[in-house]
Amino acid sequence: MPDVRMASPRGRWILLTTVLGSSMALLDSTVVNVALPRIGRDLGADLADLQWTVNAYMVTLAGLILLGGSLGDRYGRRKVFVVGVVWFAAASLLCGLAPNAGVLVAARALQGVGGALLTPGSLALIQASFHPDDRGRAVGLWSGFGGIGAAVGPFLGGWLVDGPGWRWVFLLNLPLAAVCVPVALRHVPESRDRLAHGRFDVLGAVLGALALALVTYALIEAPGGSAGVVAAGVAGVAAGVAFVFVERRRPDPMMPTDVFASRQFTAVNLVTLCVYAAFGGFFFLSAVQLQTVVGWSALGAGTALLPTTVLMLLLSARSGELAERIGPRLPLTVGPLLCAAGMLLMLRVGPDASYVADVLPAVLVLGLGMVTLVAPLTATVLASVDVSRAGLASGVNNAAARAAGLVAVAALPLLTGMGPETYRSADAFDTAFGRAMVICAAALAAGSLTAFLTVRRPPPDCRRPECRTHGSVLAPPLEGQRARKRLG
Repeated sequence: MPDVRMASPRGRWILLTTVLGSSMALLDSTVVNVALPRIGRDLGADLADLQWTVNAYMVTLAGLILLGGSLGDRYGRRKVFVVGVVWFAAASLLCGLAPNAGVLVAARALQGVGGALLTPGSLALIQASFHPDDRGRAVGLWSGFGGIGAAVGPFLGGWLVDGPGWRWVFLLNLPLAAVCVPVALRHVPESRDRLAHGRFDVLGAVLGALALALVTYALIEAPGGSAGVVAAGVAGVAAGVAFVFVERRRPDPMMPTDVFASRQFTAVNLVTLCVYAAFGGFFFLSAVQLQTVVGWSALGAGTALLPTTVLMLLLSARSGELAERIGPRLPLTVGPLLCAAGMLLMLRVGPDASYVADVLPAVLVLGLGMVTLVAPLTATVLASVDVSRAGLASGVNNAAARAAGLVAVAALPLLTGMGPETYRSADAFDTAFGRAMVICAAALAAGSLTAFLTVRRPPPDCRRPECRTHGSVLAPPLEGQRARKRLG
C-alpha cells in the first residue's frame, strides 16, 4: 500500500514533480494558439501550416494517451513519466529551433507522443505514491496547481511572443524538464500495476492515430480538391472502422468497446464531442481574431482570454457540489447554452473593439458556461460505468474531447471559406470568424439538447471525481484508476 504522506518532504517533492510535468503539457495547450500569427509571419506559413501546428500535437496526444497510461502501469509509472518528460523537452527543443513550418509540424507531432506519456503518468504517480488518507488532497493540489499553469499560459505565451520571440514558447519547457527529471529520479518511488497483463494494443493505437491524422489531412487540404485528398479521407474513415473492429476482438484492447454499452456513457461522450469541438475551434480562432482583426499584441490577446480559465479555477469545485445536489442534467443543458451565448457575443468583437464593452462580456459568459458544465460532465462519465473502470472511462472521455477539438480546428476554416492567406487579412478573417462562432454556437446547442434528452441522475453510490479544481479549456480532467471513493 502506498504510504507517502502529504506533510513529508518526499510528499512535497512528488507533488512538485507531477505539477511540473503536467504543467509542461498544459502550458503548451494554451500558449501556442497565441503565438500562431507570429509563427505564420516568421516562417512564411499559410493557414494550413498553422492548423497543423495545433493539430499535429493533438493527433498523437489523442491517439496515444490511453496507451501511455497502460505503458506506465506495466513498465513503471515513474520510468514512463520521466521518458515522457525527456521526450517532450527534446521535441520542444526541435520546435524552438524549427527553420520552417514542416519541421515545426513534425516536432509538434513528437511533442504529442511525449504528452501522451507524461499526462496520465503525472496523476498515476500521485495515486500510486500517497497514503489513501492524503490522496484526495494531493490530487486536489495537483489539479489546482495545474489549472494555475493553464491560466498563466496565454498571458505567459503573449509576453514571450512579444518579447524574446515565439520560439521561447517551446524553449520554456527545457528548464521545467531540467528540474522535473532529477527530482523524479531522486524522490519519486517507482510503482507498477501487478495485475497488468496481456499484450499492448499497439495496433489499436496506430489505427486510432492514423484515422485522426488522415481525416484531419483531408479536411485541411480539402480546398485543393485533389484525388489524393479524397483518398486520404476515405482511408481515414477506413482506419476508423478498422480501429473499432480491432478493439472489439482483441483480448486486451486499448479502448474496450463494451464500455459504450452504457447508454449514459455514450450520451455524455456525444455531449463531450459537441462542446469540446466548439471550445477547440474558439480558442484556435479567437487568438488570431484579437491580433489580426482587433489589432492587439500577443500579450493583449492572451490576457483577454484569461477570465475563462480563472473562473474555472475559482468555481469548478462549487459547480461540482451543486451538480451532486441537483443532478447533472440541468447543468449539462444550461452550461452549453451559456457557452453558445458567449460565442455569439464574440460577433461584436471586430476592428477597434473595446475590451470592457465587447470582449470581456463574451469571455465571462463563456467562462461561466464552462464552469457550469465541465465538473458535471466528468462526474457523469465516472458515474456511468463500474467503479473499476473509472480510469478507462475518464481516459476515453479525455481522448474524445481532444479528438473533437482537432477535427474542429481542421474543419472550421473549410466550412467558413478561409483561404491559405485569410489569417493575414483583417476583413476576410473577421467575416470567416463570425461564421465560425455561429457554427460553434450551433454545436453547443446540439450538446445541450443531447444532454437534456439523454442524461439522467446517477445512482447514489457512484464514483465521485477526485479532480475538483480544473483549469484546462481544451479537455476535461483525467481521473485515475486507483481511487475508490464513493458518495455517502
